[in-house]
Amino acid sequence: MGMKTLRELYRIGTGPSSSHTMGPRRAAQLFVERNRTAAKITVTLYGSLAATGKGHLTDVAIIDAIKPITEVEIVWEPTVFLPFHPNGMKFTATDSEGHKTDEWIVYSIGGGELAEEGVSRSATEEVYDMSTLSDILKWCEKTGKSYWEYVEDCEGPEIWDYLAEVWKTMAAAVERGLDQEGVLPGPLGLRRRANIYNVRASGYKSNLQSRGLVFSYALAVSEENASGGEIVTAPTCGSCGVVPGVLYHLKKSREFSDARVYRALATAGLIGNIVKHNASIAGAEVGCQGEVGVACAMAAAAANQLFGGSPAQIEYAAEMGLEHHLGMTCDPVCGMVQIPCIERNAYAAARALDANLYSMFTDGEHRVSFDHVVEVMKQTGHDLPSIYKETGEGGLASVWAQDQETV
Repeated sequence: MGMKTLRELYRIGTGPSSSHTMGPRRAAQLFVERNRTAAKITVTLYGSLAATGKGHLTDVAIIDAIKPITEVEIVWEPTVFLPFHPNGMKFTATDSEGHKTDEWIVYSIGGGELAEEGVSRSATEEVYDMSTLSDILKWCEKTGKSYWEYVEDCEGPEIWDYLAEVWKTMAAAVERGLDQEGVLPGPLGLRRRANIYNVRASGYKSNLQSRGLVFSYALAVSEENASGGEIVTAPTCGSCGVVPGVLYHLKKSREFSDARVYRALATAGLIGNIVKHNASIAGAEVGCQGEVGVACAMAAAAANQLFGGSPAQIEYAAEMGLEHHLGMTCDPVCGMVQIPCIERNAYAAARALDANLYSMFTDGEHRVSFDHVVEVMKQTGHDLPSIYKETGEGGLASVWAQDQETV
């Protein structure tokens, strides 16, 4: 089975969560469109979707989609996990007499995508005939082409117009975020830091300044996401600061052309697509390794391509970006995409640049392939207890809850 278009990976939308906000909003829009005459729609949220839904504004997204048309009720079932995926939803339409007229069980599987018991709701067809990086790398070595040329061969030249829009949205999010100050919405009272980091970076010499700037760019996008601003899933909302943070920094400091940035985005998208197809990018399913870890791999591959890395070196950079995030838990404090999510985006952007540099010192030869790391990531995610997968019950989220009880 082949992979779908990069348009399904890079989604332009509003934060703070692709699986908890974008996906449910889209599902609500689809259901209400086919039940516009219903007297009431009841939405039952299950598992991880219910556990941290309020912090992720899941209810707000659903109500915004349904309320203008009919009455809506939200039912929370955080301890009930449907078998297919932790982010389950059941939409029930009833008439004026309370009789059920329609019912739909659907899942938000990450990156804003929906599925029904494993059947994608996407209308797009499979456009990639290969779905492992090992196979695509062999194709590159045989043809002399690079990863972005494989993307163009499969997607057609019109993909560049879409990636241009993606980059425009990413860069705008960086610039808006740098210009903002104040406190992020929600009970944590977390102050925006992108502007401060950006200003302070100017006081350091070039090496430390470079690191401070990439921190500020990644923070800017992540803070925009936390505020419900327009961003691009790369591969998710919760990890949306890593790729633009790295690419904005490299474009600004090295003056790479827009065309080269688009090609880097194509390569990064291919990396994210492979993980999405063969494992998962949903924090509720595999933890933060599937979000920030995959974003780091994408950014590392993009950076390596910009610096002229070979297909083997690009694969190695991506492998390191993901490998060194294996086991990372998803433990959002108060169920919000703020602590530790925002800081993790900044760190992952820096680690992506390190992975790029490390790979450039090699010839691309290494023992563990990117595809093997994807397999390990998937198994590790399945082995993680549910309290560490976006339920807000374990890790940093639980420590915060304990602290609040003692206050």
